[in-house]
Amino acid sequence: MTPAPESTSDASSEQSPTAVPDLRPIAVSALIGTTIEYYDFFIYGTAVALVFGKVFFPELGRAGGLLASFSVYSVAFVGRPLGALVFGHFGDRLGRKTTLVVSLLLMGVSTVAVGVLPGYGSWGIWAPVALVALRALQGFGLGGEWGGAALLLAENAPAERRGRYGGYLQLGPCLGFFAATGVFLLLSEVLSERAFADWGWRVPFLASVGLVATGLFVRLRIGETPVFARQTERAKAPAAEVLRGHGRTVLSAGGAIMIGYALFYLTTTYALAYATEQLGIGRGLMLALLLAGAVPKGAAAWYCAGLSDRWGRRRTLRLASALAVGWSLLLFPLLQTARTPLVALGVIGAMAVLGCLFGPVAAYLPELFPTRVRYTGASLAFNLGGVVGGATAPLVAARLTGMYGTAEPVGWYLAGIGVASLLCLYALPETRGPALGARVVRQGRGEPSDQPSTSVEG
Repeated sequence: MTPAPESTSDASSEQSPTAVPDLRPIAVSALIGTTIEYYDFFIYGTAVALVFGKVFFPELGRAGGLLASFSVYSVAFVGRPLGALVFGHFGDRLGRKTTLVVSLLLMGVSTVAVGVLPGYGSWGIWAPVALVALRALQGFGLGGEWGGAALLLAENAPAERRGRYGGYLQLGPCLGFFAATGVFLLLSEVLSERAFADWGWRVPFLASVGLVATGLFVRLRIGETPVFARQTERAKAPAAEVLRGHGRTVLSAGGAIMIGYALFYLTTTYALAYATEQLGIGRGLMLALLLAGAVPKGAAAWYCAGLSDRWGRRRTLRLASALAVGWSLLLFPLLQTARTPLVALGVIGAMAVLGCLFGPVAAYLPELFPTRVRYTGASLAFNLGGVVGGATAPLVAARLTGMYGTAEPVGWYLAGIGVASLLCLYALPETRGPALGARVVRQGRGEPSDQPSTSVEG
């Protein structure tokens, strides 16, 4: 695309020292908010793998209860695209800040409610029904969280460091996962099996009250992004505009990140259940390995976020996706040895690859869409990737293992998702460099847009 002369001073003002606000409180706000949101989301996944089958689906047996729990687990991923559309609408119409506060509240209330929900023994069939409803609300709220937090950083950061500041956002899921896994590891070590199943699993959900209060305090102290404030024209129907004018970009971007979702949830949720239930590996050991893996995951996300500023978003993601394809074929054979050093290599290596996959995403997805529909576009793409990678992957994995009696086919399935993500990346442009809000002319169409000019690297 060839940039046209700018009709406003957006490009220069965004990078000028006087136009850029103090990014430290903004970065801290995004980091704390996503840490809390993903803590809420991850404690459910850990509880699914360890106890929900016994609490909410006891009559289905071990395998049936696990499959039913994973089915409820997937409900949130169906709600996430819907949340992206609804929160994206208000985020593009009313602003980023207010929308982020509402999404945090919805996630927090839904999570605490799971912590006080009676089990099947007390409520019968209504217990899993209520669990499904709360899980759907959790996903709905998270659907509006990530996109808004990504825009909070991308629309405040200088163009040459947008990837680096996006790295703060990607540390949030790492810290949330670390906290969620850590609290379950602590409880599993200090409580008996019976106490953990009776009430111990509820503690992480109830603890979310204090975390949400902290997040709200931080979120209410930040201002609106300057890029959004300068946007004088608001999209009347952001979802319709995104689907009509940017539908291919949404689908390609969602496909590009689905390998990250699939690898994450197969490593942290399905592999946890498979290793403890079928391979006889201790629950404490697996939780400790996942906890250890959060460290290289965060380090890799931080490094690759900064690397994308120098090397390009798409090129960095292509390398990470290729690594994911290779590691997918190693993960489950390493797990099936049941030897601690090899299991550790499989789990911690997968977590490091995940950091590479998600590091550049917080800058890349916002850069693909114009300001007037950026919240909707980035949120929808991010959460559509979760439907394939996060919702269906554990279900398919459980079915494949049941059919073949081994988890090795799961690795081939995961590698196939990685190849598909690589192909989607080739359909997307490189976006590193231009200021958000710069006016350009789309190549071959002559239509003005405030989408950053992009150069397709070869």
